[in-house]
Amino acid sequence: MRVYLDNAATSPLDPQVLEAMLPYMKQHYGNPSSIHSFGRETKAAIEQARKKVAGYFHASPSEIFFTSGGTEANNMAILCSIRDLGITHAITSPIEHHAVLHTLEELEKQGRVKLSFVGIDETGHVNLEHLEKLLAEHPHSLVSLMHANNEIGNLLPLKSVAQLCAKYDAIFHCDTVQTVGHYEIDLSDIPVHFISCAAHKFHGPKGVGFLYINRNVKINPFIYGGAQERNMRGGTENVYGIVGLAKALEIAYENMDEHKKHILALKKYMAEHLSESIPGILFNGDCMGTSLYTVLNVCFPATDFAEMLLFNLDIAGVAASGGSACSSGSETGSHVLKALNVDEARPSVRFSFSKFNRKEEVDFALEKLRELYAVKVS
Repeated sequence: MRVYLDNAATSPLDPQVLEAMLPYMKQHYGNPSSIHSFGRETKAAIEQARKKVAGYFHASPSEIFFTSGGTEANNMAILCSIRDLGITHAITSPIEHHAVLHTLEELEKQGRVKLSFVGIDETGHVNLEHLEKLLAEHPHSLVSLMHANNEIGNLLPLKSVAQLCAKYDAIFHCDTVQTVGHYEIDLSDIPVHFISCAAHKFHGPKGVGFLYINRNVKINPFIYGGAQERNMRGGTENVYGIVGLAKALEIAYENMDEHKKHILALKKYMAEHLSESIPGILFNGDCMGTSLYTVLNVCFPATDFAEMLLFNLDIAGVAASGGSACSSGSETGSHVLKALNVDEARPSVRFSFSKFNRKEEVDFALEKLRELYAVKVS
């Protein structure tokens, strides 16, 4: 048996999404920029997808720009804000995704922006009082904070942060990669300037996402070379990817409450049984509080095989993660767990669930963990 519990890294493609994409891989192959009927077919598919996506967020289709995924969307929001909107100061947190952190750190290194880090509490939540203090000192900053942390799952009070940013004339970019498709986000009610999305986090295809740009924000093109995406992003569009993104979002919204109930039950079940069966288990972040229901970050007791826990789980047939998939192979460890002062001698594993996971799979993972820790269950 093989069990996949690494859905925060990527989720399996929904078969219905593949069905929606296949015609645009086979029959409808025209370049959307072509004026003949082959091009008009694919152009229409893109615009239908854009309209559908915008509708779910109560946004205008003209505010949705398709990208290659979350990293590009984050880079586009940050780089264009600093280049085009008179931004000289940026605020982020020490536990953001590297697509945000590394971009801002590089811009500071180049002397293009001054960077400040908002404080976080012991569970990883952003200190809103400190955020307001930083905004009062540096009005018209760029604030880049993620809606849900990809490693520990902590949720940001999105509307509260947006209102703080509006109070101090700040530009607010929110990395919503882990929450799009899992939570409803009403952009008509939240004064945010940018949000980022990656389709493969909610059973869509890899290599496609979008950036929402509020209509009141005026930035210049991110990629030059063509008039695609209303002159903002040159390059032939990923037609079947865009169609797949829209279909995946449609499925997610149609079944969101049902999926949330199912996934949260799996998360709670695993947490409860780990606590009962392996002495010394801890959970990183605000595990059962204000937290993403798909993610469970577990801090295991220190052992001689601590460094090999993920490897041993993989051999046993359980796929999980030590942190962000984008940092795999890194020898520096998780910057998120370091910021929370998690004991580095204790191995931490992120288990992340999807609608396709079943209780039997969680039981299998629990059995393998008990075997690794030589726990006998009566």
